[in-house]
Amino acid sequence: MGKNNWINKGLIWNIKDFQCGWINTHMAVPVLEHLHADIYRMYFCSRDKFNRSQIGFFDFDLNRPSKILNISKNPILQNGHPGLFDDSGVTPTWLLNLNGKKYLYYVGWNQGVTVRMHLYIGLAISDDGHFFKKVSEVPILDRGPNDPYLTATLSIIEENGIYRMWYVSGDKWDIRPDGAYPHYNIKYAQSQDAIRWERNKIICIDYKNKYEHAIARPCVVKEGKVYKMWYSYKGDDYAIGYAESLDGISWKRMDEDFNISNSSDLFDSQMRAYAYVINHKGKKFMFFNGNDYGKFGIGMAAEV
Repeated sequence: MGKNNWINKGLIWNIKDFQCGWINTHMAVPVLEHLHADIYRMYFCSRDKFNRSQIGFFDFDLNRPSKILNISKNPILQNGHPGLFDDSGVTPTWLLNLNGKKYLYYVGWNQGVTVRMHLYIGLAISDDGHFFKKVSEVPILDRGPNDPYLTATLSIIEENGIYRMWYVSGDKWDIRPDGAYPHYNIKYAQSQDAIRWERNKIICIDYKNKYEHAIARPCVVKEGKVYKMWYSYKGDDYAIGYAESLDGISWKRMDEDFNISNSSDLFDSQMRAYAYVINHKGKKFMFFNGNDYGKFGIGMAAEV
């Protein structure tokens, strides 16, 4: 098989197998950290009985992924105090190891009135990986002239001392008879310290047609001189898309080049979303959610 073809391993981490008090429903938006050898840590969010997402993690061996080696007994990052931008939930989106500390970028959720929700990017830092302290009670990517509606999931690569970010930015809400629907695509930002970001309204991945209204969760990997991005795009239901770039700014959508087999358990028969791709010993692996935004757990695929 050719480039960007994937074998779908199906639902590897079923939420029914996780018996922690803070895990109630959903396991969503996987973020991977390489610990050592074949051992990885997966950060994810789960919803409590009030439908508020909180962040925790588990460790696993990539050779035997379904066997959990360790799991956080409590959330490592909780939602903010009432009235703050993250009082309704927190969702992980990226992790950087900088200067002996772990920088966890997350999306803070806040319930809305005229629209369903408000989303903005926050940052929490940890010394040990078990307790994360928020750098601020306000977002690091708040509303601004280039992002008047929302900011959300992101991907970061460091190159020559510059941190390059691809992030979700909203450009309007569509008010329909059945509710309010956000429109968001993927923009670009950069920083010298990974905290303060320069935004110039550069759109990297835009809508393909008038029926598409959501492009989410970019995951960028650089191979040689080529930047490769996997993301989620939505008309009715999310699917995983793919794009390439030579400079990280101008991207060519190549959704038709991404091929993934059907899973035997059909946990992703209706949608696939929030893909996170790693390169381990020269082979790529993908972690993603299926139907109902991660209601059943997290799946895995391997490139062939």
